[in-house]
Amino acid sequence: MTATLRQTANTVANSMIEGASMASALIGGAAGAYLGYQLAPTAWTDGTRILFAGAVAVVGAVAIDGLAPMRRLMRTRSPLPSTRRSAPAPAATLDEALAQVVVATEEDAARRAAGDAFRIDDGDNFLRDEDRWRGYENGEASFYLAPGVVLHHRAEVGKYGRKNHFTLLTGDGEQPVVITGMEQIRHHLAARAAGLPVAPATASSEDGGDEHKAAITELDNHIKAALEA
Repeated sequence: MTATLRQTANTVANSMIEGASMASALIGGAAGAYLGYQLAPTAWTDGTRILFAGAVAVVGAVAIDGLAPMRRLMRTRSPLPSTRRSAPAPAATLDEALAQVVVATEEDAARRAAGDAFRIDDGDNFLRDEDRWRGYENGEASFYLAPGVVLHHRAEVGKYGRKNHFTLLTGDGEQPVVITGMEQIRHHLAARAAGLPVAPATASSEDGGDEHKAAITELDNHIKAALEA
């Protein structure tokens, strides 16, 4: 299921749940009003009985609406299932099996890259969209950002588990740049748009410390001046 379809499905589900919540509250209020009027002493005046019924109706509506946290909990613990296409039929030859595994490996690489992207993108609508990643049979993947600019993902299993590497690649001979956060990608694209050098602002944050921060600030100033000129 793509991110757009998933978001649409969640929106529809949320709307249905909220609609059901409102309907439940109305039913609870109506039931409370009826019971309140029936239970009110007959010795009371009609006006007093109506006021009492209204108070009971409010209590009933609030009690029903109080179940909303439980519904939210159920929705959180029971997410909408993802729609995936069925697996291909068993291969008849070794070449056919290899072709199927290559496709599966490419899809796996794209899905893993999107899943691991939370390390540099905590949002849920950009780098974590698996449909925008292209996987390769060697397990690596790439994310097209702009003409001549691609984000590359590679993972390896080290001593302490799986380690992910995100690298910005360009088609004009620039050195690959290690990416550790979305702000670095933003700096790179903004600098390219302004025709300015980009390496200082996209270097790994582990390499520069204060010098790295100063380079980013200086580049920001150059970008702002260039765009305003």
